[in-house]
Amino acid sequence: MRAIGIECLHAQAGEMGLAVESTDLPRDICGLYDDRHGLILLADWLNQRQRRCTLCHELIHARHHDPGCGTRYGIKCERRCRRETALTLISPVDYGMVEQVYEGNTWMMAVELEVTQQVLGDFRQVMAERVSII
Repeated sequence: MRAIGIECLHAQAGEMGLAVESTDLPRDICGLYDDRHGLILLADWLNQRQRRCTLCHELIHARHHDPGCGTRYGIKCERRCRRETALTLISPVDYGMVEQVYEGNTWMMAVELEVTQQVLGDFRQVMAERVSII
């Protein structure tokens, strides 16, 4: 499996002119994107998989210059961002392989794919929506 590494995500941030900093954030906030200051804040308590997923998530907010969760567009932005994060970090081929190997055990699948269970769940939701459209 060829996953997008944290180094690649940091390089993308640099190419976008964004600073990435680790800081003490409340336990219910993994990361923040500040469009005005070109800044991504990551909670300093995140593990490696959480850090990778959160940085990817915040980079997608940055790419779209999302106004923030507190705006009237916040829910739509967050939903789009979660979908794009899942599709960026998980390939359908890799997903299919780990689903067979781990017989649907989502914890083991997430570990193997180097994502959080939330990102894995978002990916599964996207795939379910695509199948129901066909």
